[in-house]
Amino acid sequence: MNYWPLLGVAVIVIGFLLRFNPVLVVVTAAVGSGLLAGLTIPALLALLGKSFVSSRMLMLFVLTLPAIGLLEHAGLREHAQRWMSRLHGLTLARLLIGYLLLRQLLATLGLTGVAGPAQTVRPLLAPMGEAAAAKIDPGLDDTDRDELRAVAAATDNIGRFFGEDVFIALGAVLLIQGFYAQHGIELSPLSIALWALPTAVAAFVVQSVRIWLYQRRLQRRAAGLRAGAAD
Repeated sequence: MNYWPLLGVAVIVIGFLLRFNPVLVVVTAAVGSGLLAGLTIPALLALLGKSFVSSRMLMLFVLTLPAIGLLEHAGLREHAQRWMSRLHGLTLARLLIGYLLLRQLLATLGLTGVAGPAQTVRPLLAPMGEAAAAKIDPGLDDTDRDELRAVAAATDNIGRFFGEDVFIALGAVLLIQGFYAQHGIELSPLSIALWALPTAVAAFVVQSVRIWLYQRRLQRRAAGLRAGAAD
């Protein structure tokens, strides 16, 4: 067996650790692994082109991003912030935890494309989160807003990642089933997916606690600023 193509994995790890451009790192690793595997340049380019065209992510760039861009140009983010400011009972923690639950349930059903960073987090969840945080601390600066956007993006990522593992038709579940079948162990996709359920629940609890602690930190800081202003 030729193990040289595995050097592409090392290229990715080193490139990410050194914080190089992710696209450049991945393309370099793919080209290097292909050449070490014995592929010719035409065959390698054909493989990369076929993978890109057949990828579902192409639909994100061709359809989703232009549509979201037009909606943002029409004021979608501003409308989301104004809508959030009128919902007095919806706090920042309730907003993010509710979205986490929804995202995880949809991913469990295999509906991973319904929401996402481009479709939901940037145009809706992040602006609504900023409006909810502004009700706690009106003096949010750019650093606070960037941190809040990171929390919103992490919430979406965690909800999808740990939710889709429970979906029985996920490629990873079928890969695990095939691996065990090769070694004489017969497992159904449902039994494999159910083993991922405790991890999904734990991820939901951990991220919910992190969101609540983040909101508490904003509240304590705002209370300290108000106390200092009163003195």
